[in-house]
Amino acid sequence: MKLTIKPIPPYDFDLSARIFSSGDPQIREYENGKYSQVLRVGRLVKIDIKSKGYVDHPLLKVELKSLDNLSSSQLRSVSWMISRIFNLDLDLNPFYHKVEEDKVMKKLIYRLRGLKSPITPTIFEALIDCIIEQQISLKAAHSIENRLIKRFGDSMKVEGETYYAYPSPENLTHLELQDLRDCGVSFRKAEYIRDLSIDIVNGELELETVEELDDTQEMIEELSKIRGVGVWTAELTLLRGLRRFDALPADDIGLRRAISHFYRDDAKLSASEAREIASSWGEWKGLAGFYLIMAEILDLSL
Repeated sequence: MKLTIKPIPPYDFDLSARIFSSGDPQIREYENGKYSQVLRVGRLVKIDIKSKGYVDHPLLKVELKSLDNLSSSQLRSVSWMISRIFNLDLDLNPFYHKVEEDKVMKKLIYRLRGLKSPITPTIFEALIDCIIEQQISLKAAHSIENRLIKRFGDSMKVEGETYYAYPSPENLTHLELQDLRDCGVSFRKAEYIRDLSIDIVNGELELETVEELDDTQEMIEELSKIRGVGVWTAELTLLRGLRRFDALPADDIGLRRAISHFYRDDAKLSASEAREIASSWGEWKGLAGFYLIMAEILDLSL
Protein backbone atom coordinates (compact mmCIF):
# COMPACT_ATOMS: atom_id res chain seq x y z
CA MET A 1 0.00 0.00 0.00
CA LYS A 2 1.25 3.46 -0.87
CA LEU A 3 0.32 7.06 -0.23
CA THR A 4 1.30 10.34 -1.86
CA ILE A 5 1.27 13.47 0.28
CA LYS A 6 1.82 17.04 -0.86
CA PRO A 7 3.08 19.26 1.98
CA ILE A 8 2.51 23.01 2.01
CA PRO A 9 5.69 24.62 0.59
CA PRO A 10 8.34 25.55 1.34
CA TYR A 11 9.29 22.21 2.88
CA ASP A 12 12.64 20.46 3.11
CA PHE A 13 11.97 16.84 4.13
CA ASP A 14 15.63 15.91 4.48
CA LEU A 15 16.33 18.85 6.74
CA SER A 16 13.20 18.29 8.83
CA ALA A 17 13.77 14.55 9.27
CA ARG A 18 17.50 14.81 9.95
CA ILE A 19 16.91 15.19 13.68
CA PHE A 20 15.98 11.48 13.66
CA SER A 21 19.19 10.39 11.92
CA SER A 22 20.57 8.92 15.14
CA GLY A 23 17.34 7.13 15.99
CA ASP A 24 16.86 3.46 16.79
CA PRO A 25 16.00 1.60 13.55
CA GLN A 26 13.47 -0.54 15.43
CA ILE A 27 11.59 2.53 16.66
CA ARG A 28 12.10 5.63 14.52
CA GLU A 29 14.93 6.43 12.14
CA TYR A 30 15.96 8.60 9.22
CA GLU A 31 18.70 7.14 7.05
CA ASN A 32 19.69 7.44 3.39
CA GLY A 33 16.71 9.65 2.62
CA LYS A 34 14.12 7.32 4.21
CA TYR A 35 12.16 7.88 7.40
CA SER A 36 10.69 4.82 9.15
CA GLN A 37 8.34 4.46 12.12
CA VAL A 38 5.49 2.29 13.40
CA LEU A 39 2.18 4.10 13.91
CA ARG A 40 -0.94 2.96 15.73
CA VAL A 41 -4.21 3.55 13.84
CA GLY A 42 -6.39 0.87 15.37
CA ARG A 43 -3.65 -1.51 14.25
CA LEU A 44 0.08 -1.17 13.81
CA VAL A 45 1.39 0.17 10.51
CA LYS A 46 5.03 0.60 9.52
CA ILE A 47 5.62 3.65 7.37
CA ASP A 48 8.59 4.36 5.11
CA ILE A 49 8.69 7.93 3.77
CA LYS A 50 10.85 9.31 0.97
CA SER A 51 10.89 12.72 -0.65
CA LYS A 52 10.28 12.85 -4.39
CA GLY A 53 9.93 16.60 -4.68
CA TYR A 54 11.95 19.67 -3.71
CA VAL A 55 11.60 22.58 -1.33
CA ASP A 56 9.15 24.70 -3.34
CA HIS A 57 7.26 21.73 -4.78
CA PRO A 58 7.45 19.09 -2.03
CA LEU A 59 6.08 15.61 -2.57
CA LEU A 60 6.30 12.64 -0.23
CA LYS A 61 5.89 8.99 -1.17
CA VAL A 62 4.85 6.71 1.68
CA GLU A 63 4.99 2.91 1.70
CA LEU A 64 2.76 1.22 4.26
CA LYS A 65 3.24 -2.24 5.71
CA SER A 66 0.62 -3.89 7.90
CA LEU A 67 -0.28 -7.45 8.84
CA ASP A 68 -3.78 -6.84 7.42
CA ASN A 69 -5.26 -4.64 4.74
CA LEU A 70 -6.07 -1.15 5.91
CA SER A 71 -9.54 0.32 5.58
CA SER A 72 -10.05 3.66 3.85
CA SER A 73 -10.54 5.34 7.24
CA GLN A 74 -7.29 3.82 8.53
CA LEU A 75 -5.48 5.06 5.44
CA ARG A 76 -6.83 8.54 6.10
CA SER A 77 -5.67 8.24 9.71
CA VAL A 78 -2.16 7.31 8.59
CA SER A 79 -2.06 10.25 6.17
CA TRP A 80 -3.34 12.62 8.86
CA MET A 81 -0.82 11.33 11.40
CA ILE A 82 2.11 11.74 9.00
CA SER A 83 0.97 15.30 8.28
CA ARG A 84 0.76 15.91 12.02
CA ILE A 85 4.19 14.44 12.83
CA PHE A 86 5.99 16.50 10.19
CA ASN A 87 3.75 19.60 10.34
CA LEU A 88 3.10 19.25 6.62
CA ASP A 89 0.14 21.65 6.69
CA LEU A 90 2.18 24.41 8.32
CA ASP A 91 2.81 27.50 6.19
CA LEU A 92 6.24 28.83 7.13
CA ASN A 93 5.86 32.13 5.28
CA PRO A 94 4.14 34.02 8.15
CA PHE A 95 7.01 32.95 10.44
CA TYR A 96 9.62 34.07 7.92
CA HIS A 97 7.86 37.40 7.51
CA LYS A 98 7.64 37.95 11.27
CA VAL A 99 11.37 37.53 11.90
CA GLU A 100 12.74 39.09 8.74
CA GLU A 101 14.01 42.14 10.65
CA ASP A 102 16.07 39.89 12.92
CA LYS A 103 19.47 39.69 11.24
CA VAL A 104 20.47 36.41 12.90
CA MET A 105 17.19 34.69 12.18
CA LYS A 106 17.13 35.98 8.62
CA LYS A 107 20.53 34.37 7.94
CA LEU A 108 19.43 31.10 9.55
CA ILE A 109 16.25 30.99 7.50
CA TYR A 110 18.32 31.38 4.34
CA ARG A 111 20.34 28.33 5.39
CA LEU A 112 17.40 26.33 6.81
CA ARG A 113 14.58 27.30 4.46
CA GLY A 114 11.83 24.69 4.49
CA LEU A 115 12.67 23.32 7.94
CA LYS A 116 9.57 22.32 9.90
CA SER A 117 9.76 21.04 13.46
CA PRO A 118 8.42 17.48 13.84
CA ILE A 119 6.06 16.69 16.71
CA THR A 120 4.88 13.52 18.40
CA PRO A 121 1.84 11.57 17.12
CA THR A 122 0.05 12.27 20.43
CA ILE A 123 0.36 14.72 23.31
CA PHE A 124 0.67 11.69 25.63
CA GLU A 125 3.96 10.72 24.00
CA ALA A 126 5.30 14.25 24.29
CA LEU A 127 4.32 14.40 27.95
CA ILE A 128 5.98 11.09 28.86
CA ASP A 129 9.17 12.01 26.98
CA CYS A 130 9.37 15.40 28.67
CA ILE A 131 8.93 13.86 32.11
CA ILE A 132 11.74 11.40 31.37
CA GLU A 133 13.98 14.25 30.15
CA GLN A 134 13.64 16.30 33.33
CA GLN A 135 17.08 17.18 34.73
CA ILE A 136 19.07 14.61 32.73
CA SER A 137 20.99 14.75 29.46
CA LEU A 138 19.16 14.15 26.20
CA LYS A 139 21.46 11.25 25.40
CA ALA A 140 20.56 9.50 28.65
CA ALA A 141 16.88 10.35 28.21
CA HIS A 142 16.70 8.94 24.68
CA SER A 143 18.31 5.73 25.89
CA ILE A 144 15.65 5.42 28.62
CA GLU A 145 12.85 6.25 26.17
CA ASN A 146 14.02 3.57 23.75
CA ARG A 147 14.14 0.96 26.51
CA LEU A 148 10.63 1.97 27.60
CA ILE A 149 9.29 1.63 24.05
CA LYS A 150 10.91 -1.75 23.42
CA ARG A 151 9.82 -3.19 26.74
CA PHE A 152 6.23 -1.95 26.90
CA GLY A 153 5.28 -0.84 23.38
CA ASP A 154 3.35 -3.05 20.97
CA SER A 155 5.48 -4.68 18.28
CA MET A 156 5.14 -5.99 14.76
CA LYS A 157 7.37 -8.00 12.46
CA VAL A 158 8.12 -6.86 8.93
CA GLU A 159 10.31 -9.01 6.70
CA GLY A 160 11.80 -10.77 9.72
CA GLU A 161 12.60 -7.56 11.64
CA THR A 162 10.79 -6.43 14.80
CA TYR A 163 9.57 -2.86 15.12
CA TYR A 164 8.00 -1.10 18.11
CA ALA A 165 5.28 1.50 18.58
CA TYR A 166 5.23 3.94 21.48
CA PRO A 167 3.40 2.50 24.51
CA SER A 168 -0.20 3.57 24.95
CA PRO A 169 -1.55 4.60 28.38
CA GLU A 170 -3.10 1.12 28.59
CA ASN A 171 0.35 -0.43 28.11
CA LEU A 172 1.67 1.42 31.17
CA THR A 173 -1.28 1.17 33.54
CA HIS A 174 -0.72 -2.19 35.22
CA LEU A 175 3.04 -1.96 35.67
CA GLU A 176 4.92 -2.22 38.90
CA LEU A 177 7.10 0.81 39.58
CA GLN A 178 10.14 -1.46 39.40
CA ASP A 179 9.25 -2.30 35.79
CA LEU A 180 9.75 1.36 34.90
CA ARG A 181 12.76 1.64 37.17
CA ASP A 182 14.38 -1.19 35.21
CA CYS A 183 14.28 1.07 32.13
CA GLY A 184 16.37 3.65 33.95
CA VAL A 185 13.56 5.91 35.13
CA SER A 186 13.90 7.35 38.63
CA PHE A 187 11.43 6.18 41.26
CA ARG A 188 9.65 9.54 41.31
CA LYS A 189 9.35 9.73 37.52
CA ALA A 190 8.11 6.13 37.46
CA GLU A 191 5.31 7.20 39.80
CA TYR A 192 4.45 10.17 37.58
CA ILE A 193 4.34 8.05 34.41
CA ARG A 194 2.31 5.19 35.86
CA ASP A 195 -0.12 7.44 37.74
CA LEU A 196 -0.93 9.70 34.80
CA SER A 197 -1.41 6.61 32.59
CA ILE A 198 -3.86 5.21 35.14
CA ASP A 199 -5.70 8.53 35.33
CA ILE A 200 -6.04 8.61 31.53
CA VAL A 201 -7.36 5.05 31.32
CA ASN A 202 -9.78 5.68 34.20
CA GLY A 203 -11.04 8.86 32.54
CA GLU A 204 -9.80 11.10 35.36
CA LEU A 205 -7.34 12.86 33.05
CA GLU A 206 -8.35 13.87 29.53
CA LEU A 207 -5.43 15.36 27.61
CA GLU A 208 -7.82 16.12 24.75
CA THR A 209 -9.32 18.91 26.85
CA VAL A 210 -5.91 20.61 26.82
CA GLU A 211 -5.88 20.50 23.01
CA GLU A 212 -9.28 22.20 22.94
CA LEU A 213 -8.05 25.26 24.83
CA ASP A 214 -7.23 28.34 22.74
CA ASP A 215 -4.78 30.07 25.06
CA THR A 216 -1.28 28.65 25.49
CA GLN A 217 -0.95 29.98 29.04
CA GLU A 218 -4.17 28.19 29.96
CA MET A 219 -2.73 25.01 28.47
CA ILE A 220 0.43 25.40 30.56
CA GLU A 221 -1.62 25.93 33.70
CA GLU A 222 -3.80 22.90 32.94
CA LEU A 223 -0.85 20.60 32.28
CA SER A 224 0.90 21.91 35.40
CA LYS A 225 -1.94 20.48 37.50
CA ILE A 226 -0.65 16.99 36.64
CA ARG A 227 1.64 15.59 39.29
CA GLY A 228 5.24 15.77 38.10
CA VAL A 229 4.59 18.44 35.47
CA GLY A 230 6.09 21.89 35.95
CA VAL A 231 6.23 24.89 33.64
CA TRP A 232 9.26 23.64 31.68
CA THR A 233 7.67 20.22 31.10
CA ALA A 234 4.36 21.81 30.12
CA GLU A 235 5.96 24.27 27.67
CA LEU A 236 8.08 21.59 26.04
CA THR A 237 5.08 19.24 25.83
CA LEU A 238 3.05 21.91 24.04
CA LEU A 239 5.85 22.50 21.55
CA ARG A 240 6.49 18.83 20.87
CA GLY A 241 2.95 17.55 21.11
CA LEU A 242 0.69 20.38 19.93
CA ARG A 243 3.00 22.72 17.95
CA ARG A 244 2.16 25.68 20.15
CA PHE A 245 4.93 27.85 18.76
CA ASP A 246 4.23 30.72 21.15
CA ALA A 247 5.55 28.49 23.96
CA LEU A 248 9.22 28.93 24.77
CA PRO A 249 10.79 26.60 27.39
CA ALA A 250 13.37 29.23 28.38
CA ASP A 251 14.47 27.17 31.38
CA ASP A 252 15.84 24.58 28.95
CA ILE A 253 19.63 24.65 29.12
CA GLY A 254 20.07 23.52 25.51
CA LEU A 255 17.77 26.22 24.18
CA ARG A 256 19.47 28.93 26.23
CA ARG A 257 22.84 27.72 24.99
CA ALA A 258 21.68 27.99 21.36
CA ILE A 259 20.22 31.46 21.88
CA SER A 260 23.40 32.59 23.62
CA HIS A 261 25.59 31.15 20.88
CA PHE A 262 23.94 33.15 18.12
CA TYR A 263 22.93 36.29 20.03
CA ARG A 264 25.34 36.73 22.96
CA ASP A 265 28.64 35.21 21.80
CA ASP A 266 28.16 32.20 24.11
CA ALA A 267 27.86 34.31 27.25
CA LYS A 268 25.88 32.77 30.11
CA LEU A 269 22.21 33.56 29.64
CA SER A 270 19.36 33.52 32.17
CA ALA A 271 15.85 32.35 31.34
CA SER A 272 14.51 35.90 31.56
CA GLU A 273 17.22 37.16 29.20
CA ALA A 274 16.39 34.36 26.75
CA ARG A 275 12.71 35.34 26.87
CA GLU A 276 13.63 38.98 26.24
CA ILE A 277 15.59 38.06 23.11
CA ALA A 278 12.74 35.82 21.96
CA SER A 279 10.06 38.45 22.50
CA SER A 280 10.58 39.90 19.01
CA TRP A 281 9.68 36.54 17.48
CA GLY A 282 6.10 36.92 18.69
CA GLU A 283 3.87 33.88 18.35
CA TRP A 284 6.72 32.02 16.61
CA LYS A 285 9.11 31.92 19.57
CA GLY A 286 9.12 28.13 19.84
CA LEU A 287 9.76 27.57 16.15
CA ALA A 288 12.52 30.17 16.11
CA GLY A 289 14.09 28.37 19.05
CA PHE A 290 13.97 25.12 17.09
CA TYR A 291 15.78 26.80 14.19
CA LEU A 292 18.53 27.89 16.58
CA ILE A 293 18.87 24.39 18.03
CA MET A 294 19.01 22.82 14.57
CA ALA A 295 21.58 25.39 13.45
CA GLU A 296 23.71 24.45 16.44
CA ILE A 297 23.27 20.71 15.74
CA LEU A 298 24.30 21.27 12.11
CA ASP A 299 27.19 23.49 13.22
CA LEU A 300 26.09 26.37 11.04
CA SER A 301 28.12 29.57 11.22
CA LEU A 302 26.77 32.99 10.30
